Amino acid sequence: MPLPSRRNVLSSAASAALLKTSARQPAVPPNIVIIIADQVRYDAIGGYGQNPMDVTPNIDAMAQAGTLYRHAFVAQPVCSPSRASMFTGQYPARHGVWRNTHDGVALNSATPTIATELTKAGYSANYIGKWHLADGPRGPVAASARGGFLGLWEASNLLEMTSHPFEGELYDGDGRPIPFKDQYRVDFMTGRAKRFLNNVSTASPFLLVVSFLEPHHQNDMGRMVAPKGYADRYKNPFVPPDLRSFPGDYQQQLPDYYGCIRSIDEAVGEINQTLNERHLAENTIVVFLSDHGCHFMTRNDEYKRSGHDSSIRIPLIVRGPGFPIGQEVQDFMSTVDLMPTLLKAAGQPVPSSCQISVKRNEIFVQMSEFWTARALRTPEFTYVVAAPYGTHKPNAARYNSFQLYDNRADPYKLVNLCGRKETAAAENHLRERLLARMTEAGDPPAEILPSEFPYA
Repeated sequence: MPLPSRRNVLSSAASAALLKTSARQPAVPPNIVIIIADQVRYDAIGGYGQNPMDVTPNIDAMAQAGTLYRHAFVAQPVCSPSRASMFTGQYPARHGVWRNTHDGVALNSATPTIATELTKAGYSANYIGKWHLADGPRGPVAASARGGFLGLWEASNLLEMTSHPFEGELYDGDGRPIPFKDQYRVDFMTGRAKRFLNNVSTASPFLLVVSFLEPHHQNDMGRMVAPKGYADRYKNPFVPPDLRSFPGDYQQQLPDYYGCIRSIDEAVGEINQTLNERHLAENTIVVFLSDHGCHFMTRNDEYKRSGHDSSIRIPLIVRGPGFPIGQEVQDFMSTVDLMPTLLKAAGQPVPSSCQISVKRNEIFVQMSEFWTARALRTPEFTYVVAAPYGTHKPNAARYNSFQLYDNRADPYKLVNLCGRKETAAAENHLRERLLARMTEAGDPPAEILPSEFPYA
C-alpha cells in the first residue's frame, strides 16, 4: 500500500523538484551517507506501493522520515556508467564511462566528483564496497583512480570478481586485502560501515559511500544468492506485472532476489541505528538508491540493458537536513541530478561540469554493451532508438526507431507502438526531442531513421 500521510510535491522542472528540496543554506555542514544497492527495481521497495511482500520495512521507515522520489531514473542502466553519473553529475557521453570499465574505459581522474568537491569544503571522502570505475586490477584501486575518495578506502574495483556471497576480499587504501569468510557479504560490509561511523571524528563533516553488490547476481554462479534461509521466506513471491507475460528467469531468481533485498534493508536499518546511537542522525543526510533495475531476462538475454522501467527506474529516498519529513516528489529526475542536489544540500557550489537535467518530466537515457541505443522517457511515452544490432560503440551516426510504449495505457510496456500510423505524430515529436537531448548530453550529431518494420 502507498505510504500514508505523504505530501506530494510538483515543481516547474525535474531538477528543480530535487534541488529546491534542499535549497536552504545549512547552519552546520551536514554529513552525507550514500547507500547504493545494485540492481534493485523501484517497485521492490514497499514505499512505492506496488509490492506486497513487506521486504523493506527499514527503507520504508526511512521514506516516512524523509523524502521519496517517485520517478527517479538512471542516466544509463549499466553498473559503471550509472555510478559515474551519480558521482559526477554528468551523462556518459560527457564523463566517458560509456560501458562497464575495462580495456581503457575508466573514470577520468580529472573529472570533478562529489568527493573532490566536498573535500574542497573540508569533508573527508570515504568509500566502502563496489567501485567499478577503474581500469586495471579487479581488486585494489590506485589512489589516482578513486574519484577523489581519499579518506577511508575499503573497496574492490570488481567486487563480484573478488568475492562470493559468503567469502572474499575488500582492499584498503594501500591495496592490502581485508578478507571475510563464513559471513554474508552484506553483513560484512555493514560491519565495516558501522566500524567507520563508530570511530569517525565529529570535528569535521564526512561523506561516506557504502556500495553493496546485492541483489546483483553472482557472475560466476549465474544466480542471485540470499543469506541462508532468506530465500525460503519468499518461496511463493509476488511477480511484478511487467514480467508475467514473458519468459525469463524470474521464477527461479525472485526468492533469492527478495531475500537479498531484505538483507540490504537490514543493513540500512543498522546504519541508521548507528547514526542515532552516535547522535549523528540529526545532521546527516542519508541517501538510498540503486544503480539500475532488473528485468530478469524478459526483455533480452541479460538483466538490465533496456529502456523499460524495469531497467531504468530506481528507488531514491533521502532523509536528513533539507529533505522534509513525509514528502513525496512526483516530478521526474535523473541520477545526474544527485551530485548537484547533495552539494546544494551541503551549502556548496555546484560546478559547471554538472549537466543538471533541466527538462520537466523528460528523462534521457543512454544504453550500451548489449546494444548502442538511446531513450526518452516522459509521463506519456517511452521511446527507444537503436543502432544496428552488434554495434558496440559509445555512440552511432544512425539509429532506427525501435520501441514506443504508451505509459498510461500500457504501464508495463507490453505493446510496442513503434511505426504505427496512429502514433506517428507522437513518434515524430519524440524523435526531435530525443535528438535535442542527445546533443545536450554530449553525443555527436546523429540521425534517427524510421522503424525498419513499420506497421501498415
